[in-house]
Amino acid sequence: MSLSQARLIELPKVCDARGNLSFIQNSDQIPFDIKRAYWIYDVPGGRNRDGHAFRTQEEFIVALSGSFDVVLNDGVEQKRFHLSRSYYGLYVPPMTWREIDNFSTNAVAMVLSSTLYSPDDYIHSFDEFKSTVK
Repeated sequence: MSLSQARLIELPKVCDARGNLSFIQNSDQIPFDIKRAYWIYDVPGGRNRDGHAFRTQEEFIVALSGSFDVVLNDGVEQKRFHLSRSYYGLYVPPMTWREIDNFSTNAVAMVLSSTLYSPDDYIHSFDEFKSTVK
């Protein structure tokens, strides 16, 4: 995989004096059908989450609250994306090493996944990831 497939995607934003609303409708805005959603929260400010990659899973990551950085690596190149607006999300293709760091206090990261949870899809070692992508 190449990092050129990873990209920020702007979501619809309905502005209203009572508050704004954004939404995701399966493959209307993102390049896969959603099979699972999970969120990461209560990460102490400035801390990070250990990295991993997925063999087949695609992800779409949104900062619902606060901000954080997503660091992507394809085994050759690395890119950092700062997420801080709930109407933007980051598409992460399969076979991309990802780490999430630089969490602001009370940040909430929502992750939409193209697959159901499968521990066999995870690659937990960066060395194993690099040898797999070669």
